Amino acid sequence: MKLFLKEHALLIVVQIIQFFVILSIYFLDGYDRLLPALYAVFLGFFFLGGYLIYHYYSRRLFYKRLSNELESLDQSLQKTEQTPISEALDHLLKNQYKHYQEQIKRLESRQAEHLKFMDQWVHQMKTPISVIELIAQNLDEPDSSNIREETDRMKTGLNTILYMARLRTIEQDFHIKPVNLTKLVSEVNRENKRFYIRNQVYPNFSQEKDGVTVETDEKWLFFSLSQLINNAVKYSKGKGKTINISIYEKAGEAILEVKDYGVGIPETDKRRVFNPFYTGENGRKFRESTGMGLYLTKEAIEHLGHRIELESKVDEGSTFRIIFTATQNLTSV
Repeated sequence: MKLFLKEHALLIVVQIIQFFVILSIYFLDGYDRLLPALYAVFLGFFFLGGYLIYHYYSRRLFYKRLSNELESLDQSLQKTEQTPISEALDHLLKNQYKHYQEQIKRLESRQAEHLKFMDQWVHQMKTPISVIELIAQNLDEPDSSNIREETDRMKTGLNTILYMARLRTIEQDFHIKPVNLTKLVSEVNRENKRFYIRNQVYPNFSQEKDGVTVETDEKWLFFSLSQLINNAVKYSKGKGKTINISIYEKAGEAILEVKDYGVGIPETDKRRVFNPFYTGENGRKFRESTGMGLYLTKEAIEHLGHRIELESKVDEGSTFRIIFTATQNLTSV
């Protein structure tokens, strides 16, 4: 109704001015009979009101559609009244929807090609890295360890690039199944064994119960836990300390926790550590930081339907928790 009145406000004002001008002309010409003049004005307003009422009710769906926001793109294909202006609007929205869908398909095709290229490139790069590691085994120390340290960094960087590319189509990359958290933590620790030794920071694993199994995507959870452990070790570097990895249940929810006793995160950085490319104060001290690890971890965890929490104090360390809802916590044997 508001849109209808706004559209016809000028018409109503013009009609009122027109009636006033006509009455003024008759009055100036000497016509002083008021009742017939008022009756003529009444008839004018009556026909104007009848026209406006008919026009509104014949196109009320049209004005309602223009006044309400679309809740989904598919609503743009709905039809309104069989009036010329309504049909023109329906035709315009239909063509707009068609062009939008074509553009989306083109973008999805480009993203798929980009993801395929990144996937192939990362796997191609892993081959020469493996060859370099084999060659490094025949070298004397410390050259062998130094080379393998650099190849480990390259592997970490390549995996980050790969998962960042996959994040665009993360819904299509999920494979939800029961995952044993104890087994997953063991695999992550085994994968990062040389990383622990090189940085002189060692994992301490504990669990309240054996066999805690949750519904999740094993590959993405493996990546997320690896990122948390990588950060925990990196920011405890050179301290000869341990990091605690624990599995427990609280309020019917399974919790996977990674706790370090390193430099901690300043209060001003806590709200932004999950932002892409944000390195913060610690990132300026530790030059290896890219600002993408925690961002990718949070995105993956939230897409999986889990939650991630952070607690940290400067010079005391940081604690990250991946929380699985009660429906995702399958068994605790």
